[in-house]
Amino acid sequence: MDLYEHEARGLFEEHGIPVPRAEVTDSPQEARAIARRLGGAVIVKAQVRTGGRGKAGGVRLAADPAEAERTARRILGTDIKGHAVGKVMLAEPVDIESEFYVAYVLDRAAGRFLAIASAEGGTDIEEVAAVRPEAVARVHIDPAEGVTSAKAGEIAEAAGLPPQTVDVLVRLWEVLVREDAVLVEVNPLVRARQGQLLALDAKVTLDDNARFRQARWGAEPLACDDPLEAAAAARGLNYVKLDGEVGIIGNGAGLVMSTLDVVAGCGARPANFLDIGGGASAQVMADGLSVILSDPAVKSVLVNVFGGITACDAVADGIVRALDEVRLDKPLVVRLDGNNAARGRAVLDGHAHPLVQQATTMDGAARRAAELANAA
Repeated sequence: MDLYEHEARGLFEEHGIPVPRAEVTDSPQEARAIARRLGGAVIVKAQVRTGGRGKAGGVRLAADPAEAERTARRILGTDIKGHAVGKVMLAEPVDIESEFYVAYVLDRAAGRFLAIASAEGGTDIEEVAAVRPEAVARVHIDPAEGVTSAKAGEIAEAAGLPPQTVDVLVRLWEVLVREDAVLVEVNPLVRARQGQLLALDAKVTLDDNARFRQARWGAEPLACDDPLEAAAAARGLNYVKLDGEVGIIGNGAGLVMSTLDVVAGCGARPANFLDIGGGASAQVMADGLSVILSDPAVKSVLVNVFGGITACDAVADGIVRALDEVRLDKPLVVRLDGNNAARGRAVLDGHAHPLVQQATTMDGAARRAAELANAA
């Protein structure tokens, strides 16, 4: 569960990580009042659960309360990477001397947490990591030992961070552990010209498996910025909106992520993806196709399923039944492999839907889905 920035910064405040003063609203008029309370000039920030808000126009400086109202009105209701902006946060501007990047993330492959830190934080941190990976320190953390002051000092030294970041690194670890998070990130963590460290942004992803221990989140329904995400969540499906043209359905997070990469490698961009998990029943397929096809950006759909416990012929039956419930008006490419794949392919061949094509490999299916999307 990804938190909004204002929710994440609230956790930071609770754990003693300094943040600028800020307030949240869904009203342009209230934005003017908030700016007045914060001293006039403010940073107006769209509250959506996605990155890249600044480059998308979702973060703007307003010089006075009147401009804050106009800016909030301009941002509220807009679409940022498929997420409708329902609220804005207004924060005090900070006179920045230096920007840093710090994060803890669960490294499932290593069975440990990973500290990622750099003395070159900011909106271009991903480019820094790609072009000069030596500028980004990566330090594994034994979850049984955690981040002590000594460990935080090791992380700060590896990343070239100033010594005063040690306390922030320890407190950020406390956020991760006590809030049952799998990701906590500050970008940028800044040193103001007055010398104070401040977290100018906050990102927290909570562990859904531990949600029962976090009553404040578990008691609230998950709010979705995107109506299709809301529709998928209401049906128990894991759907994510992206900004391409190929809709993707798969079973299992690893296979779905691999499919996204392969489609991108074939010259198209994923428009969205949906993980149907291991329960690819007819109803799940119908619900999944309904959600994917409701996205007007989708030009073709790729269903990539590796049958394990769920056999491919059951998946194929589900697709056929789904096609009886959902009006298919875009080409659908299906790749079935694994348990009972031959029977599954035969089921689809027997149905002979004119818009359904099959491929025997993931590469072939992705290539065909990309061709169809690009030709639409």
